[in-house]
Amino acid sequence: MTLAALPPEAYLWFKTLHIVGVVVWFAGLFYLVRLFIYHREAEELEPALRSAFQDQYALMERRLANIITTPGMVVAVAMAIGLLVSNPAWLHQGWMHTKLALVAALLGYHAFCYRLMGQLQAGTCGWSPKQLRALNELPTLLLVLVVMLVVFKNQFPTGAATWFMVALVVLMAASIQFYARWRRLREERLAAAP
Repeated sequence: MTLAALPPEAYLWFKTLHIVGVVVWFAGLFYLVRLFIYHREAEELEPALRSAFQDQYALMERRLANIITTPGMVVAVAMAIGLLVSNPAWLHQGWMHTKLALVAALLGYHAFCYRLMGQLQAGTCGWSPKQLRALNELPTLLLVLVVMLVVFKNQFPTGAATWFMVALVVLMAASIQFYARWRRLREERLAAAP
């Protein structure tokens, strides 16, 4: 089937399935690193509990990565290719070049998550729960940037409203980090109390 022979509704199907794939992919990416955090925190448990929890987290990580996250990524990328075939002029626009670079970074992040998953299952992961929490913010930032590029295209905003949105994203990420620290310190105080 040639490009001219694509049915008119093909673009809408590609777009619909691309959005579904992105939602599934990101849901998996967000939860996968959260499971990594729990996996690392399980190291603080007594040995009998530690083994059971780590085995369960390893199973959950594999299932999430292989049954939800990676298939979502494949659908998102395959439908993105369909969208680009339907609209090849996008490949000559600066916003699309930037979006593709950010998507390449997300694909690298996805591969890195598989590497971390293997290290966790082998007991060789050197990332602390705190570092993993910070890592978990990266796809949020990339998602916001990609969505802004898709919505604004070549009229990417640089005014006060944009910086306000950037500040909100940073504030959200910082509040998550502060809450995690507050919770950890509270648990330490309760454990130390007589």
